[in-house]
Amino acid sequence: MHFGLIIIGDEILSGRRQDKHLPRVIELLGARGQSLSWARYIGDDRGQITTALKEALASGDVVFSCGGIGATPDDHTRQCAALASGQSLQLHPGAKALIQERMQDVAREQGVAYEPERADNLHRLNMGVFPAGATLIPNPYNKIPGFSLGRVHFVPGFPVMAHPMIEWVLDHCYADLKPQAHREVSLYVFGVNEASLTPLMESIEATYAGVKVFSLPSVDHPERGLHIELGVKGEPEAVAAAFAHLQAELARRPGVRTQPAE
Repeated sequence: MHFGLIIIGDEILSGRRQDKHLPRVIELLGARGQSLSWARYIGDDRGQITTALKEALASGDVVFSCGGIGATPDDHTRQCAALASGQSLQLHPGAKALIQERMQDVAREQGVAYEPERADNLHRLNMGVFPAGATLIPNPYNKIPGFSLGRVHFVPGFPVMAHPMIEWVLDHCYADLKPQAHREVSLYVFGVNEASLTPLMESIEATYAGVKVFSLPSVDHPERGLHIELGVKGEPEAVAAAFAHLQAELARRPGVRTQPAE
């Protein structure tokens, strides 16, 4: 099973906010023996959001979509999810009850009467208008839920809400996933350029099924200077054989030296 992440909001692309979703989702998946396959950043553009969600729904991947599910003019994700799935929008009764419960809590905290028919309270119910057939994702922060359409899961842009909601989805919807058998090993290589290593990298990938070779050059490292971090990742047994092969080939090259990676 592959996992994807969609992060929505002009504020991320403009730099007004720094994205905190990508590292946290990588961390949450890693703790469960899984990894993130892809991620996309999209501004508040209905056409682009709808296209991305259509692709996500058709992919069969588990996808988390962060942002844009509020009820202000720059929130488009709920409407785009409806377009992408071909479903009509409707007020989810469970979401309505949770939103009303939240409004009552706020009124109680402020020491004022709860007025369900007041215009701003009626407007808040729009946060529970989801595509038909959506299921709810509980929000432990303020009770305003997210929603799921199949394997695509929609949460707010606020990390304090989104991250526990994503964790809930992983624990309740995908608890039976087995951790991926995965190993990654590398070393630092000195005295050689990346182009001359390319044939070796291609040969190793062709020889060992399920193994990927990676190369991370650095030109200005404060301690190691010019070097390449070269490694292999994939199924543990194949990785062990591929890494031994890689080390042996590097040892044969005059002027090349290696150092275990940190």
